[in-house]
Amino acid sequence: MSLSLALWAVLGALASGLLGLAADRFPAPAKAAVFALLGLSGLGAVLGGGDALLRGLTTAQTFPLGLPWLHWHLCLDPLSGFFLIVIGIATVAVSVYGPGYVREYEHGRQSTVPLYLFTGIFVSGMQLVVLAADAFSFMVAWELMSLSSYFLVAYQHQHAANRRAAFLYLLMAEVGGLAILLAFGVLAAFGGGFSFAAMRAAALGPGWASVAFVFALFGFGMKAGLVPLHAWLPEAHPVAPSHVSALMSGVMLKVALYGLIRFTFDLLGGPHWDWGLVLLLAGSASALLGVLYALMQHDLKRLLAYHSVENVGIICMGLGLAMIFAGTGHPRLAVLGLIAALYHTLNHSLFKGLLFLGAGAVLQRSHEGDLERMGGLIGRMPVTALFFLIGCISISALPPFNGFVSEWLTFQAALQAPALHSGVLRALIPVTAAALALTGALAAACFVKVFGVAFLGRARSRHVRHAREVDLGMRAGQGLLAALCLVFGVLPTYTVQALEPIAHQLLGRGLPSASAQGWLWLTPVSPQTASYAAPLVLAGMVLFGGVMFALLNARRRTRRVRRTIPWACGFGPLDARMQYTSTAFTHPIRRIFRPVWEIHEEVETGGDRGLRPAALRHRLHVEDRSWRVLYEPVGRWVAVAARQVGRIQTGSVRTYLAYSFLTLVVLLWLIT
Repeated sequence: MSLSLALWAVLGALASGLLGLAADRFPAPAKAAVFALLGLSGLGAVLGGGDALLRGLTTAQTFPLGLPWLHWHLCLDPLSGFFLIVIGIATVAVSVYGPGYVREYEHGRQSTVPLYLFTGIFVSGMQLVVLAADAFSFMVAWELMSLSSYFLVAYQHQHAANRRAAFLYLLMAEVGGLAILLAFGVLAAFGGGFSFAAMRAAALGPGWASVAFVFALFGFGMKAGLVPLHAWLPEAHPVAPSHVSALMSGVMLKVALYGLIRFTFDLLGGPHWDWGLVLLLAGSASALLGVLYALMQHDLKRLLAYHSVENVGIICMGLGLAMIFAGTGHPRLAVLGLIAALYHTLNHSLFKGLLFLGAGAVLQRSHEGDLERMGGLIGRMPVTALFFLIGCISISALPPFNGFVSEWLTFQAALQAPALHSGVLRALIPVTAAALALTGALAAACFVKVFGVAFLGRARSRHVRHAREVDLGMRAGQGLLAALCLVFGVLPTYTVQALEPIAHQLLGRGLPSASAQGWLWLTPVSPQTASYAAPLVLAGMVLFGGVMFALLNARRRTRRVRRTIPWACGFGPLDARMQYTSTAFTHPIRRIFRPVWEIHEEVETGGDRGLRPAALRHRLHVEDRSWRVLYEPVGRWVAVAARQVGRIQTGSVRTYLAYSFLTLVVLLWLIT
C-alpha cells in the first residue's frame, strides 16, 4: 500500500510536467491541472511515506526497466518514507503557492512550458532517488533531478547571471555525480552486484570502506552545499523562480543528505568514528562560515541561500556525532545524534521553504531583491510579514518554533562527549558545540537585520511604496508551512517517537528516554540531565503576552496619548535615508570577522562645500574566499590543460589519420 502510494506520487509529478506542454495553447486549464497534480503527488508522497515510517514497514518491488540484465529495484522503508514526507510537504505548499506566483511569467519573454515540465520532472526525480534500491536506478533518478533543476535555474536565460549560475550548477552537479558513481563502484566491486542488497553484503576492509566514504562525502556533500563545495548554491538559488528555490533549498539538499545517510549508515555496514569526526568538522565549518557569509549579503534570496549552507552544516554536525558515538560503542547517544539530524532536516525544509516563498511574495509585489531598497513592507503586506517573521524565528532557533528543538537536541548530543574514552574527542566536541552556539547567535542577528530592514521602517523605493499583499493561494502556501513550524516546535515528543523506526533500522535501537516522562516533557538523555516542555513554554508565552497586552490597553484607555511628528535632531522630517541600513547593521560583525571574507570597501566624497561634502558614495563588495583559494586555481589549471590539449589540433588531415591509426592499434593491443 505505501509503495503503491509512493509510485502514484511519482507518476502524478511526471503527469503534471507533461500536462505543462499544453500551457501555450490552454494556459489557464494547463496551469490549474499542473499544480493540482503536483499537489496530489505531494499528498501521495506524504501518505505513502508516513505509512512506511509510522508502521516501520519495508516494501520492495522490482520493475523490468532499464537494461535487460539490470532491472530497477525500488524500496520504501522508514528512512526513505521520512524523506518522502519531507518532499511531499514542500510539494503541497508549492502547489498551493504556485498558481499565483507564476502569473508574472505568463506574459513574460519565456513560455511557461519549460517551467511546468521541468518542475514536474524535478519533483519526480527527487521522489525516485529516495525510492531507488540499486545503483543504476539511483543514478538515473539522480541525473533526472540534477538536469531538470538545471533547466529551472536557467529558465530566465536572457540574463547573463542566470546562464553563469546554471552552468556552474550543472558542472558541479556532474562532478559530484561522478564521485557518487565511483563510491557505488567500490561497493559493487566487492558486493558483486548493483543492488543495495548486494552492496550491504560486500566485505570491505577499512581502507576501501574509507575510500568509498570519501567519494560519497564529496559527491553528496557537493550537492548538499557543504563548505567548500558550496560555490554553486548562492549562485543558483537566487536566480531560480522562488517556488523552485523553495524546492531546491528545502528539499533537494535534503535528498543529497538522504544519499549520504543511506550510503554511510546502511550500505557501508556501520559508520566509523573517524568518518564522524571528518563530518563533524566539515559541518561545523559549514555552519559557521555559512552564517557569516549570509550576514554580509544584501540580496534577500542570496542571503537565504547561504543560510542553507549553515543549516546543512548543522545537520551534518548531528550526523557526525551519531557516527562518532556509534563507532565508539555508544549506540544510545548515536541514536540521539541521528534523531537530532533528522529532526533538523525536517525543520529546515519547513522554515527555509517558508522563507523562500515569502521572499518570492516580496519580489513579486515590490520588484526589489536588494534589502537596501526595501522597508515598511509590514504595513503593505501584513500577512506575508507575519509568516516571514515566523520563518525568521524558526531559523533563528528560538522557542516555541521548530528550529529550537532540533538545535537543542544537537547540543544535548554534543554535551554527552564526557562519555567518550578519547581525550581528543572529549576536548574537540565541546569546541564544535561552541561553534554551533555562535552560529545560532549570528543567525538571530542576521534575521533581525533581514526583518527589520525589509519590513519595518519606511519604504526606500517607489516600487516598495506601491507594494500590496499577495493573493490567497500564495498566502495559504506560506501559512501551511508556518503552521507546521509551530506544530513541530510544540509537539517534539511525538516527532521524536515518529523518527524512532529510522533509528531502529539504521542503529538497531530507539530512544525511549525521550518520551519516558509523557508527551509533555522531552527528555532525550534522562530527566536529571535535561528536559524541555514545549507546550508549557508556548502557554507561558501566550499568557505573558496576553497580560502585557491587557495592561498596555488598560493604560492607554486611562491616559490621553498626544501624537506628533518625532523629533529629528533639527534636520527636518524623517525620511528613508535616516534609517539603519543592512550594511550599517552588520558593520561591527564585519570588523570582528574581517579575515573570513575578501572585502573591497571604498568611500568617495565629491563637491566639497566648506566642511560639508555635496556627495558621499560608499561601495562595499564582499567575496567568498573559497573562490580565490580553491576555484580560481582549479579554473586556471583546467585552462592550461585545455591549451596543451589544443595543440593536437594541427588542422592537418594526415595528422588526424595518424591519431586514428595509433588509437586503433592501442585498442587492438588492449583487447587481445
